[in-house]
Amino acid sequence: MPVEIATSETAENPNPRTTWEGCSVLLDINDGDRLVFARLTPSTTVKIGDKKLSLRPLVGCPFGSLFRVETGPKGAFLARVVSTPTADDAKGEEFCVKDEVRDNRALVDNNKAQGLSGEDIDAMRREGATGDEIVEALIANSSTFENKTSFSQEKYRLRKQKKYAPKVLVRRPFARSICEAYFKKYPDRIGFLRVDTLSLLLSLANVSAYSDVLVVDMVGGIVTGAVAERLGGTGYVCNTHFGAKPYSTAIVRIFNFSREVCCRIVQSSFDDLSSAECNNFEEPIPQNAISSDTCSITIEVTKCTDTDSARSLTHSSEENIVEGDPCHLNGQLDTNRNVMIDCPSSSSNGTHETSVSPSENVCRSANPGRQASLEAIKSWKQNGFTSMIVAAPELDVESIIQDLLPLLSYSSPFAIYHQYLQPLANCMHKLQAGKLAINLQILEPWTREYQVLPSRTHPHMQMSAFGGYILSGIRTCSSVDCAQGN
Repeated sequence: MPVEIATSETAENPNPRTTWEGCSVLLDINDGDRLVFARLTPSTTVKIGDKKLSLRPLVGCPFGSLFRVETGPKGAFLARVVSTPTADDAKGEEFCVKDEVRDNRALVDNNKAQGLSGEDIDAMRREGATGDEIVEALIANSSTFENKTSFSQEKYRLRKQKKYAPKVLVRRPFARSICEAYFKKYPDRIGFLRVDTLSLLLSLANVSAYSDVLVVDMVGGIVTGAVAERLGGTGYVCNTHFGAKPYSTAIVRIFNFSREVCCRIVQSSFDDLSSAECNNFEEPIPQNAISSDTCSITIEVTKCTDTDSARSLTHSSEENIVEGDPCHLNGQLDTNRNVMIDCPSSSSNGTHETSVSPSENVCRSANPGRQASLEAIKSWKQNGFTSMIVAAPELDVESIIQDLLPLLSYSSPFAIYHQYLQPLANCMHKLQAGKLAINLQILEPWTREYQVLPSRTHPHMQMSAFGGYILSGIRTCSSVDCAQGN
């Protein structure tokens, strides 16, 4: 059965470095001005400016390919652009060594410097002029372009290119790019979790291959996806929840995980993990009891009960779908639908259209977040999890940590993220007083983003100065645990 899984997965995606029909991509429009998560299907479209463009040309291209909006006889379309780094490098060197003797003091912004009118530009478009040709014509007919400084000239050129020759960069959706995209425009959806904080969480929790990681993810699923991505199809990610309703992990479906990785992402309620029926066993269950056979059984159940599972998994994610919200899901977060998440810039008008149509089971991966099997729960109850990550800003960390620590094996690390410092400080004091953990520390991640340009390298004027706080430690065997063991 595992051989059949590998064969089918290879047939769906023979080259993981290129896009395929049904995969998710991150579209970087005009160097980060607008970010769009889209699923590539023949009917998916994206709106750039006033043009509605099909994403069919993006299927089969390598991740990192650059496209530009062109106008043809049948309308606007996306054409792939082959970059010339040698020419760009030579231009940059010339830009660096040029002595600047001009300034912008004599320039007056009275809207009279441009000789081309809107009718002239429309006429050029009807004649089939490309975006670069329009930009060059605007530069040639500008009476003040030659009097500007080289820095101003470059800004003017880039501004016109974004308007008349927009670019689309096809990026691979992985933990860093997804976290950066959400944090840039809508950080509250991921609990204000910055990308450096996410990487520090994984490191402090010692997430590595063949680990069994217990996760409490209330930040949209970004932590669950990042852990599964680092495990790479080895070990297990158990997303636990308090209560009968699991937390939304919609972001996990953007990662393009294979079936092998998806069947390693399971979920179980806290009551099931700590139930009394799993307390007593005749003999310990080894860690390898959760073998590939269990994974194969899970996939067979996936094929049989696909409709019911999709309904149960989408039930929790549909709560966050807001009609008219340009940065969330236009349509149901269902495996049978095309998903597009649009994160526009603040300067956009907010009217973006997305075609959402049923897909005929094209390259559809297994649903992540299946219910954990009884064998897996017994194994974790007997041996404990090897690490734990908690990202639950809406819960009382001080109360839930005492419930979660018994599920962690001794000498195993844990990391707790929170947006504010005080809840973690109270939790740290409780752990120290009860002697439940050692090596306790509260960290505040700090990062600074720089603009790196010739003669203009400096920190960004507007950047995030806050990345939350992380409480980390190692679980120890307390006197109460020793007494219960005896």
